[in-house]
Amino acid sequence: MSCRRPVLAAALSAIAISLVAAGCAKTPGATPPPATTLPTTAAPTTTAAAARGSGPVDVLYAGSLADAMQKQIGPGFDTATGYTFTGFSGDSGSLATEISSKVQQGDVFISANPMVNTRLEGAANGNWVSWYATWASSPLVLGYNPSSSFAADLKSKPWYEVLAEPNILIGRTDPTTDPKGALSVTALTNAATADSEPSLSAIATSTTNVYPENTLVGRLQAGQLDVGFFYAAEAAAAGIPTIPLTGQTLAAHYTITILSGAPHEAGAEAFVAYLLGAGAMPALTADGFTLVSPPTVMGTGVPTGLQSVLPGA
Repeated sequence: MSCRRPVLAAALSAIAISLVAAGCAKTPGATPPPATTLPTTAAPTTTAAAARGSGPVDVLYAGSLADAMQKQIGPGFDTATGYTFTGFSGDSGSLATEISSKVQQGDVFISANPMVNTRLEGAANGNWVSWYATWASSPLVLGYNPSSSFAADLKSKPWYEVLAEPNILIGRTDPTTDPKGALSVTALTNAATADSEPSLSAIATSTTNVYPENTLVGRLQAGQLDVGFFYAAEAAAAGIPTIPLTGQTLAAHYTITILSGAPHEAGAEAFVAYLLGAGAMPALTADGFTLVSPPTVMGTGVPTGLQSVLPGA
């Protein structure tokens, strides 16, 4: 029996050494075993994905916002949220008609005139819109091609005198469907009387100078037009030089809403929150939009998730 005691003692000593070594592995600064790192790594990934979201957001917007949406707002929204912006531009009135007739489906609708929303309100109009928020404005201006032979005159003469010159190519949008087209007619008819330029009345009633809103910028930049009626922020986003319409106080008033039955409700709310929040503000102010703060809300039914950007709605 005595010969076994040294062996037993040695075994107990080895166990003691192992326990001490295990205790030392838990001292501060030591690398934790892999099993303790897995939950810590997985949790933030899940949280980040939920916060960002994913999937498409279909935005139907006034054509005057095309450059801002395609080059600034859309890409910025995608980066900030993880959703994917898809947009369709057109004049506000035509978009409203396409929505009501179910030709065009979307999540968000942005108009350049608050009154267009009334065409989508109520049971008789399909209940597409129950609320909308006016979030920005931009004055009507005259944009011109800097290579035009009329560019020098536009910088030195009143705008209404230049538009009365022979052979000048003028572009505007359809006043029956587009708020900007209607404002352009108002500017021309006002100047025809107030500034004694009766030829402007003929320009206001002609249909040869009317073009789809989503083509007007391209036509001017391509040299197919000498001048065109634009909103100041629209021209700024497209890099078009402008002159003010002196004597006129006409402007776009942009509204936004989420359409009833929006297929991508969460993404739609994320887009509205982005456009009206701090994320889009640098781009909007750089383009010269006059932002309404806080936005003015009409109607009822604003999602509770938008209270931070539409307080009191």
